[in-house]
Amino acid sequence: MRSKYYLPILQWLPLYNRQLLLGDFLAGITLACLLIPQALSYATALCKLDAIHGLYGIAFPAISYAVFGMSRQMSVGPEATLALLIGSSIAQQGNHETGDNPIDPLAWSCLMTLFTGIFTLLLGIFRLGFLDSLMSRALLRGFVSGVALVVMVQQAITLLGLTEQSKAWGISEASTTIERLYFLFKHMQVAHKLSSAVSVTSVLFLLVMRVVKSRWTDKRWLQLFPDVLLVVIVSILLTQHMGWDHQGLAILGKIDSAGIPWPSIPSFPHNKHMKDLLVTSAMIAVIGFVESIVIVKVYSNRHNYSVSANRELVALGMANVFSGLFQGIPAFGSVSRSKINDRAGARTQMACLVTGVIAILAILFLLPYFHYLPKAVLSSIIFVAVLSLLSELPEDLEFIFKIGAWRDLALLLVTFFATIFVSLEFGTLLAVTLSLLLTIKETSYPRISIMGRVKGSVNKFKPIRDESDDIEHLQDVLIVRIEEALFFANTGQLKDRLRRLEMFGDMSIHPSEDPRRRESLYTIFDVGSMPTIDASAIQILYEIVEAYKSRSVQVYFVRLREQPLRLFAKSGLLALIGQGHLFNKVSEAIEAIEMKRQE
Repeated sequence: MRSKYYLPILQWLPLYNRQLLLGDFLAGITLACLLIPQALSYATALCKLDAIHGLYGIAFPAISYAVFGMSRQMSVGPEATLALLIGSSIAQQGNHETGDNPIDPLAWSCLMTLFTGIFTLLLGIFRLGFLDSLMSRALLRGFVSGVALVVMVQQAITLLGLTEQSKAWGISEASTTIERLYFLFKHMQVAHKLSSAVSVTSVLFLLVMRVVKSRWTDKRWLQLFPDVLLVVIVSILLTQHMGWDHQGLAILGKIDSAGIPWPSIPSFPHNKHMKDLLVTSAMIAVIGFVESIVIVKVYSNRHNYSVSANRELVALGMANVFSGLFQGIPAFGSVSRSKINDRAGARTQMACLVTGVIAILAILFLLPYFHYLPKAVLSSIIFVAVLSLLSELPEDLEFIFKIGAWRDLALLLVTFFATIFVSLEFGTLLAVTLSLLLTIKETSYPRISIMGRVKGSVNKFKPIRDESDDIEHLQDVLIVRIEEALFFANTGQLKDRLRRLEMFGDMSIHPSEDPRRRESLYTIFDVGSMPTIDASAIQILYEIVEAYKSRSVQVYFVRLREQPLRLFAKSGLLALIGQGHLFNKVSEAIEAIEMKRQE
């Protein structure tokens, strides 16, 4: 039975029936018609590799994901954001390499894809599927939007037929977005007319088709319409027939049909480059997984089936390991392609398998037919694809302004501008680092509150933060509710927070103000909402109880659960507190305090 968990294909394939085949087959073909031109574009225009490596980045990851993946609708393949990270990394290494043995771009790309897969696979093996929760949506939106703008500016040079002028001007892969914008501003008037016309026509047609498809989602034939493939075929035929390549329109040129390569691991670069390789691979793995798991959750909820984030990490890791071994580029989930896959009728992973098989057929038989494909059309495909990355930005900004989430707005803008004005790598690193820091900050403060008794009751208590005339303070008694598990990350501030609550009754009051509460003689810890505790937290609590006892403050624990009780006993904390100071209800502890007062 466990084999079906680790190899989901063993679960869905034996149950497969002919009723599902038509929808999956049509969806697979539809995705292939979109993904093959996209992959050619990403490989040549963003990664600066031969076009065939984009197709390798479809075939092997798609087939691998069909075997190991759990999502029935997600389309796995090359993505613009990650392809640009690969291209940017290759360009950076090329600029830094001054020796006699320059870095081979293909070897660098394959190693980066392979390590991306290994990192993702290890995250799954060590059950770190919760990592998608660590990435702030605002940070991710800022980074993705920044990347989209960088790609659009980069592709605008090809769209306008200004590639040769940009080289003469000094624009290179290492040039910043601002430098490219300045170049475009200066040379807009000398744009190549034929290239511009082909680009504008292609972009407008693809945008109109996108709007039409999103407007009539119930028209299945419309969702199956291969608009991207149509643009590719028509542009190839017109270029060949009209001789546009002789009129200055840049074309893809000859593509050697290299067939299916043997799996291989490229030679490793010098040690001084390994850090850059590993860091960029890790960032691609995290960003690719976070974007993919969002897609997985959306469609699993929509179609009522369960998925495991850890299994998805393993599946995506295997997909990228195979892609790296077979000279492909990184492959993860795509929001726009998955939406098309779902609308086209994909109901199992067979759709992904069909896409992969068609990509292999394209590698073996179709590559020579792309000779006359205009580069302006490739850039148009990329331009429209990354435009979809910006489509959710206005909605997110509207929501942020609506609820006044100014911190999220600041994070979004910082990441956005860092990606544009500094570098893609810096924007990536900033997004990941800020997400981790924010997570650490939020988890380092335990959720605790002071309780008061509802007037006229014996055993009803409410947090003081909800203070009203109905809540009364108990004389000389401090009731502290711990509302979550205590562990090493959130107990470092526990002493300070307890002290501030004792003095002010509320964490929102600045510590420079005068104390609002007098010293308590009794402290009751309500730990019913604390299911677990670790060794570090036990040590902190031991020190807190010792400090209370040194001040002659009696300490009581209420609703202590099984695992904490066991550690209390082993650590000696239970002996320090005293067995007689453990109760099942806060009201029982208060009764014990009243009896002590009367002694």
